[in-house]
Amino acid sequence: MASIKCNEIKKKAKKISVIKYEDMDVEVENKSGLEMIGKGRQGAVFKINNQFCMKIYGEIEDCEREYYALSLGKNTQLFPKVHCKGRNYVVMDMVYGVDLREYLQVNPLTKELSYKLIEMLMVFKEIGYERIDHHKRQIYLQHDGSLKVIDVGRTVWRNRTYPYPRKLLMSLGEDYKAVFLSHVKEAAPELYNEWQHYMQMEEVSRQLYDKISSEKNTDSKSLRKKTKKLLTTNDTEKHYAQLENLVRKVVKEEKNRELEKQNEMKTLKEKGKK
Repeated sequence: MASIKCNEIKKKAKKISVIKYEDMDVEVENKSGLEMIGKGRQGAVFKINNQFCMKIYGEIEDCEREYYALSLGKNTQLFPKVHCKGRNYVVMDMVYGVDLREYLQVNPLTKELSYKLIEMLMVFKEIGYERIDHHKRQIYLQHDGSLKVIDVGRTVWRNRTYPYPRKLLMSLGEDYKAVFLSHVKEAAPELYNEWQHYMQMEEVSRQLYDKISSEKNTDSKSLRKKTKKLLTTNDTEKHYAQLENLVRKVVKEEKNRELEKQNEMKTLKEKGKK
């Protein structure tokens, strides 16, 4: 088995420039002599030898994100193993096999494969991924029938996630999506019903958005007149009543905060005596 020398890889990485652009693949300047075997929105991948590759990122955060995601899955067989980590790069195992997109162009989606995908999602959940999902082109079938997953940086540190595998289902296409869901329904009916619920809510939300977007813009002058009903400062008696209530509310909240601090200090002192 080949070994990797991280210090030598660090020198190679310094000879590669990767620049990230909005909604575009990265721009690469490669003076390292390493073969670039792929690139995308976050970074570019370079072949070190038949066993190892190096991914260099356009932004440090993307590198940290993917390294963290791979670290979460280091005790599973689902992800490539990391061997070196630099400021803007990660060295990991090469992933071979056939990606799911290519595989499904000539092969059917069997129950066995669907069950492997469900198990993959379960691993995502168990190891702490925030996005329980992945595109089919980033899922590789190995020669022994197992799965290998790449590009996992977007599974963590996310402000918004879908509560069902939306990206995977969309990437399968309508026909294979229906087949996969039928397999899920048979194997895990409760999970199927939950996914159906979220998909229905998504469709309802989309219809509401279309409805709101198609409505005529509200006349600002008409709205300005109507909003005067919400004003209190034009009625002196009402204004001072509201102002008094506001002051009372603030004073009450501040007293409660002070009381909570005193109770906390008292608890800490009692613990210190013990």
